[in-house]
Amino acid sequence: MGFFNRLKILLLLSVSISYLILEIADGYYLPGSYPHKYDVGDRLSVKVNSLTSIDTEIPYGYYSLPFCKPLEGIKDKAENIGELLMGDRIENSPYRFKMFKNETEIVLCKSNPLSSDEFKTLRERIDEMYQVNLNLDNLPAIRYTRKDGYFLRWTGYPVGIKVKDVYYVFNHLKFTVLAHKHEHNNVVGVIGTGDGAELITRGNDTNNDGYMVVGFEVQPCSVNHDVSLLQDIKPYGKYSKSIICNPASVAMAVSEGRSVTYTYEVSFVLSDIKWPSRWDAYLKMEGAKVHWFSILNSLMVITFLAGVVLVIFLRTIRRDLARYEELDEAQTQMNEELSGWKLVVSDVFRAPDHAELLCVMVADGCRILGMAVSTIFFAALGFMSPASRGALISGMLMFYLLLGFIAGFVAVWLRRTLEAGNNRSWFSISSKVSCFFPGISFSILTFLNSLLWASQSTGAIPFTTFIILILLWFCISVPLTLIGGLLATRTRFLKYPVRTNQIPRQIPPPRFPSWVLVLGAGTLPFGTLFIELFFIMSSIWLGRVYYVFGFLLVVIVLLVMVCAEVSLVLTYMHLCVEDWKWWWKSFFASGSVSGYIFLYSVNYLVFDLRSLSGTVSAMIFLGYSFLMAVAIMLATGAVGFLTSLFFVHRLFSSVKID
Repeated sequence: MGFFNRLKILLLLSVSISYLILEIADGYYLPGSYPHKYDVGDRLSVKVNSLTSIDTEIPYGYYSLPFCKPLEGIKDKAENIGELLMGDRIENSPYRFKMFKNETEIVLCKSNPLSSDEFKTLRERIDEMYQVNLNLDNLPAIRYTRKDGYFLRWTGYPVGIKVKDVYYVFNHLKFTVLAHKHEHNNVVGVIGTGDGAELITRGNDTNNDGYMVVGFEVQPCSVNHDVSLLQDIKPYGKYSKSIICNPASVAMAVSEGRSVTYTYEVSFVLSDIKWPSRWDAYLKMEGAKVHWFSILNSLMVITFLAGVVLVIFLRTIRRDLARYEELDEAQTQMNEELSGWKLVVSDVFRAPDHAELLCVMVADGCRILGMAVSTIFFAALGFMSPASRGALISGMLMFYLLLGFIAGFVAVWLRRTLEAGNNRSWFSISSKVSCFFPGISFSILTFLNSLLWASQSTGAIPFTTFIILILLWFCISVPLTLIGGLLATRTRFLKYPVRTNQIPRQIPPPRFPSWVLVLGAGTLPFGTLFIELFFIMSSIWLGRVYYVFGFLLVVIVLLVMVCAEVSLVLTYMHLCVEDWKWWWKSFFASGSVSGYIFLYSVNYLVFDLRSLSGTVSAMIFLGYSFLMAVAIMLATGAVGFLTSLFFVHRLFSSVKID
């Protein structure tokens, strides 16, 4: 009967996992896999995304401002869970393009006279430097500006600008679409309009080549249109006067009770940019030398620590073991004075305080580390490109849920090791590890979400998404964690090589607080990470595209090595001064790097995000930074603790007990 019950659980689990994977894959798009081919005259659909600003970090819906609305009504694009968590809201727009049909002086619409609330909102968005984000064929609109002889790239364009207490809005857009002639490959041609793509086998058909969109540029202008020329013009009609788009001047001042006329023009340019390279303009690599410097700096730290570890293993420990085996009593007494780690042989495996909490934190740290490595690995292979909106967050969520099996296994295995094989508390420890970090995350996200809800921001996670996350948690993560814990009860635990006395040995008073050294040890792992951390923070908070996942994967591997070496050295130093309470100290020796990361986040807020305005924006920044620091503490702490555990076990397995 037990076998059939377990079989039912596994079947239900398989169905749940399959549903999750299909849901995540539904919104997945790998750039270069499905190029859309358009014939001359085919309609191109421009999409709008949320309004964003590095001044507030609070996104708003595009149609929260008095912009022109599409005649067919506003329609939301199908979103994946990653887009919802990131605050992306993709909607259709009124802009209509036709492949290789240049158009000028197109009147989009004339807004109603601005009400008091609309004018106030528009002024606030201009003051807070909000950007309008457009997408064509999954390419964000890019804007080029020239400053001090350099060309600067921006995604999107500003809502407007303030000049001498007068607010001007950008109401004329000059679009440039770069198109590349379709190249046949005799396999499958892909034809798509809008957001859909339809696979059609075309064989050797070369009569209709078509074009692919490889670039999307926008140039905003502020133009004061002649009201008398707009009376009889319907939407998409042609303005009878030539519109001169001069980005260096502004003319359309906005005020309460005044209407705004929106126009646009579009031109198509044949480009030699090929489809696989169309994202190069967005992902142009800058600061490669800085990334290499970060890696070389980490390698130097690792080499130094590896040398220290080598000395400990090959010289100190081997010498200590050899001398301890001498039969001469006087020599043994002298050796005990030189090296005191053997003196704690009967206490080194004494269970630590709050052992269950330690097991939970180490287990969840293993899951977070596995999630990070898996996500970065697949992102480095190109499966989670920035072109696929929300894929990175969806991938992280998927890996975290599926790796609940690892968390349950490690928690129960470690608890059994501490209790010499006792299986009675496996269900309790598995349940706690399945709720520990998710509980912290939900608490922080709920608080931050309430702030975003109060601000009416699109960054607020919808209530239905919260329900989906809870269902995924209970239907996938919790069962997998319990299965992992159950399997750990049938696995061999780590048996201690020595026995523990009933009466604990008194620890000699230290010369200085040992926790100072433990917390200071986090500076070495932080040194391997802080340069890459700047690029990550800039990607999250300054809207820059992060794509150097290959560098990040190398840095993560180096970070794991540094954490392991730092914890091992600190643990050995504590044992040498007869401090047998090494459990928590080994965890925080490497986990303390999270404290430095959080302090760096505060420094980044003060000096790099000086324009960040408002208490809500600062609280959102600090809330997400704290959540990131907690996750890093668990992951790095787990590495340090497990390294120290196996080191101590191996060390005392080599001791000859009298």
